Amino acid sequence: MTGKVNYKSIIQEAWSEYGHLSTISKIKDISISVSTNNVFIITLENKKKIIAKISDYGYFNHFLEDHIIINSLSLNLSEPFENFLAKSLTKNGSLFTFYYENKDIKLWVVFYNPIKIKKKPDKIQSKHNIKILGSELAKFHLACKDIANTLPQNFKKTRDDIKNLQLNLMNKNKYEFSKKQNSLILNQCEIYLENYLTLKEKAEASIPVFIDWNIGNFSLTENYKFFSRWDYDWFRIGTRILDFYFFSRVCSSEGDKKFFSYLPDTLNEDRFIIFLKAYHKVYPLNKNEILMLKEMYRFFILNYVIKDGKLFFHSKLAKRLVDESFEIYIPNIDSSFQENKILDSLGI
Repeated sequence: MTGKVNYKSIIQEAWSEYGHLSTISKIKDISISVSTNNVFIITLENKKKIIAKISDYGYFNHFLEDHIIINSLSLNLSEPFENFLAKSLTKNGSLFTFYYENKDIKLWVVFYNPIKIKKKPDKIQSKHNIKILGSELAKFHLACKDIANTLPQNFKKTRDDIKNLQLNLMNKNKYEFSKKQNSLILNQCEIYLENYLTLKEKAEASIPVFIDWNIGNFSLTENYKFFSRWDYDWFRIGTRILDFYFFSRVCSSEGDKKFFSYLPDTLNEDRFIIFLKAYHKVYPLNKNEILMLKEMYRFFILNYVIKDGKLFFHSKLAKRLVDESFEIYIPNIDSSFQENKILDSLGI
């Protein structure tokens, strides 16, 4: 999005269409510097607060589908996760979204009720807390699995994202990659599709996953139990393994950093194996799912960094991450992943 966009005016227009009787008295930008999405906290004349998110990332139909499913999930999750997710505002019984378009831009708005936040995760986790996080993710996945069949239908699949990337590479105006880079990406797409289709046959069925579990996206109780989760940019229905790469980063010895890269190394750390052991005790993993860790990392780089990086990240960050994808991430995917170490550690 361009900085010339009058976001506050668009929020006012969206709020007017929503039809709430209390008008807006103040709008404050609380966006972070990494993403192109914009988040605002709205103060109403009755002093109540509302969160507004404005996005042009991806496609509106995907944005709408995701938020309809997330809202249903937030309403149907059982204890202790009944208040874990922020609830979107609805109108006439349906999720309210506002679609804005002029000759230069297309974007969409959704409103949330503010979610309570408790303890922020530590920047570097203790081994004890890593075990708790592993157990908590397993319990959350089981809760999502229990109600997966009750959620609205989803249409967005990982294989479709990869096939779209393949088609985009044939459109010479879509990317500015070299012939060698194009060839490399297309080869990685074929590897992913072949391996994923083979491995998914013996994996658990798809459930809601949020993917981006950096420590700025969730809060914990004083006992390090899951308390609240926000930021749903990369939400989808898919394999639970999609949630693991970011937890490997959360659990890493270097911890969460402002200057970050998406290296595969954290998947091999002993600290991540501690996390997987704790998860495995609650919600057992199988061999195919461990092998899928590498493929979900491959998907993340292909889809969220290479295919959509320029749409989601600010330009300088997007360029660096894409450059690193060709120089570091992709060349090390297959050689660096130590699946036998993980399988032996879990006794699979």
